[in-house]
Amino acid sequence: MKLFTNLFFLTFFIVGCSQNVPTPQERKATALSLGNKYNLKEQIYSTKEFDIFSLQTNIKECKNIKVYIEGDGLAWISRNRISKNPTPINPLGLKLMNMDNSSCKIYLARPCQYLTKKNCDNKYWTSHRFSNIVIQSYDEVLNNVKLKYDNTSFTLIGYSGGGAIVTLIATKRDDINKLITIAGNLNPTKWVDIHNIYPLNGSLNPIDYTSKLENIKQYHLIGKNDRIIPKEIFFSYKSKFHNKTNIKYKIYDASHSKGWEKSYKEFLKDSILEK
Repeated sequence: MKLFTNLFFLTFFIVGCSQNVPTPQERKATALSLGNKYNLKEQIYSTKEFDIFSLQTNIKECKNIKVYIEGDGLAWISRNRISKNPTPINPLGLKLMNMDNSSCKIYLARPCQYLTKKNCDNKYWTSHRFSNIVIQSYDEVLNNVKLKYDNTSFTLIGYSGGGAIVTLIATKRDDINKLITIAGNLNPTKWVDIHNIYPLNGSLNPIDYTSKLENIKQYHLIGKNDRIIPKEIFFSYKSKFHNKTNIKYKIYDASHSKGWEKSYKEFLKDSILEK
């Protein structure tokens, strides 16, 4: 039987005793405070299956829009207890977006983060977190954004599980300019095997769609000290590509949840983005 073992002593999914976990309202207040600090406005994108929480700049005349997608958030309270609300305690995806000086950017939470009104079955932050229904919902959001702002392309940036999301979105679209992952879960099956945890039976796996990604410029940021998404996850993903020309990566002095703000700032200054 698969057990939730070492992963839950390492991961950001739990934060010690459950009574110390901030309430969903407190977690949302954290995100809104970060948004206010950077003059972001709240937006809710309604799709067929979910409402998706967003914070974004005052977008005007943007040909390319950067879309940041959050990690898995508080998926588990303990190693055998699923969280009732996956809103992140530390919204690192949002913090990374705030490091980016672009005026054309949108932060998208994951289904049921910050919102609980529509289709919030806990399978959507556990076994089905990367399901086709979830990916289709983000595809709908991007269609809505494009209709509203008349942009021609997107750069997709995903942190942790958001890395799987952005990669899977890119397989469905022809308007993706660049794909960037930070500590991205690019092979959920291998991730499950490494940590000896229950499989994500309802989820898609990016490695099964690499043929649709070969023509997209990709930048993958890996944490040297990341014990949640170790570098083997990325290399197993990369190995599935016949043509690896568009895949670039760099290993940074970071763990899964620490060191990324400094590292991402360094990445944003890197001239590789201009090539």
